[in-house]
Order: sequence, then C-alpha cells, then structure tokens
Amino acid sequence: MIHIVFQHSDIDTLQEAIKLDPSLQGEIIQIADDFAVGPVQHIFSDEGIEARKQWWREVLAGGDYDGIVDDGSVPDDRKTVQSLIERLQSDESETIWIWAAQNKHDVSGYYWLVSQLKNFQGRVFILYLNNLPFINEKGQLFYPTNLFDIPPKEFIKAKILVRPVTLSEFEIDPDEWTRICNEAKGVRILEGGKKLAQFDYDYYDESLQKFISGDWQKGNRIIHQFLAKSKEITGDAYLLWRLKNILAQGTFDVQGELKNMKDFEVKLKASQPATDSLAV
Repeated sequence: MIHIVFQHSDIDTLQEAIKLDPSLQGEIIQIADDFAVGPVQHIFSDEGIEARKQWWREVLAGGDYDGIVDDGSVPDDRKTVQSLIERLQSDESETIWIWAAQNKHDVSGYYWLVSQLKNFQGRVFILYLNNLPFINEKGQLFYPTNLFDIPPKEFIKAKILVRPVTLSEFEIDPDEWTRICNEAKGVRILEGGKKLAQFDYDYYDESLQKFISGDWQKGNRIIHQFLAKSKEITGDAYLLWRLKNILAQGTFDVQGELKNMKDFEVKLKASQPATDSLAV
C-alpha cells in the first residue's frame, strides 16, 4: 500500500494514524508542487514542465525559497509518478491510496495525479474527505479543510471511506484536468465537490492590499494578517510575489528592499484614504 498526500504537514498526521492502526501500514509519498496556482498548460510535456519551473523561479526570486527549483531540495514530481507507475507495473498486488481533503491544493493535485494512473483502474483508491464531520481534540464536531487538521485517531474511522477510483472517474477527471489546463489561468479555487473555478494571477491582490494601512508594516505582517483573516488563502510565497507586484506599481509607500517579506515595509501614501484597510 502506498499513501499519497499533497501537503507536507499531512505526512506527520498520517504517520501517527498508522501507529494507531497498523492495517494502514504503507509508504507515504507527497506530491510536492502546488497545482492550485501557476501555469499548467501542456503540464505533461517537457515544454510545459519547464515553463512551470521558470514561473516558480520568478515567483520565488529573492525570497526565502529562492533557488529551490534547481537545487534538488524539492522532489521532482514527474520522477515520483514515474516511480509509482514502475512499482505498479512490477508488483500487481501493489495499490495506491490517494488522500485528499476539501481544499484547492489537494483537489488540483488529485486531478494532476489521477490523469497519469488511468492504466491501473482497480488498484488506485481515493479517500476524499468532502464535507465530512470529524471530532477535534476538544471533542467538538468540525469539518476539516486539510488532512493535517484531523486528529490521528480520527483517521482510523476515515479509512472506511476508501473506495476505488471508478472507471467513469478515470474517463471524466483527466478530461476535466485537460479543460483546466487549456484555460491558461493562474489561480484555481475549489467551489465544492471536485469543481475548480479559475481566475487570473491577481485574484488575491485586492484582498491582500486591504491589509496595508497608514502605518509602516513589514511585508510579513501584511501577509500573516491576510492568512489569518481571509476566507480564500494560498501559500505565503505566492502572496509575497503578488505583494511585490502590487508595490511595483508605485501606489504605496515602500522602504527597504523587495526581497524577503521581512526586508521591506509598506504603508498607504499620505493622500490615500485608510477607510477600507482591514489592518489592525
């Protein structure tokens, strides 16, 4: 049994669940990329993969993650899937369990992954925790949007939800992923179920800049406020890139160098009203 997750924090949670329930024993593999953002046109071709890598180089330039696209610190997802396929081909008893919660990151990763595994129908399983209630550490009922939010003991109950990816899904979902790729948008948002809507790269800009106030704030404070208070969020590296793009337009006062999020400060220009600012 091979477990697939799409966020690094999911690994520790699933490992703890396996300790509680040895029947879940198996290798845990993470798909590292966040397919909820960035270009995905021709994503299975060398050209499309390189275009996406170049986009990530530009997004991460100057920040804490600058250089990770090429330094080998991030697993190559294409090689990961090729290894999975080789293992399925060499061992007909091997199975894959795909774990996904109801968030755009997991669902986008699911579409990308399942599009490459359609030759193994019957051996690829899905645990999609879609609008399902769980009990948190305080004994309260809640609906998790991430796997890592679920207490490990609750995973034991979650395993009863496992089911094979159906033949129909293997036909429909790769077509849906192709449609998504062909739209050539930069941001994917989960509308419910497995339905992804797409928007331009500036989707988060308006909400992000509302946290810029009349007082000087470091970039990391603006981003952290956005992450804490906004309904739709994404990774901090993407938000830093978008904040740099906003500030490059010259509509806000900036001091410091636009590199890491702690390297610069920003505030409204003196003539700008602060009435719409959400910063506190």
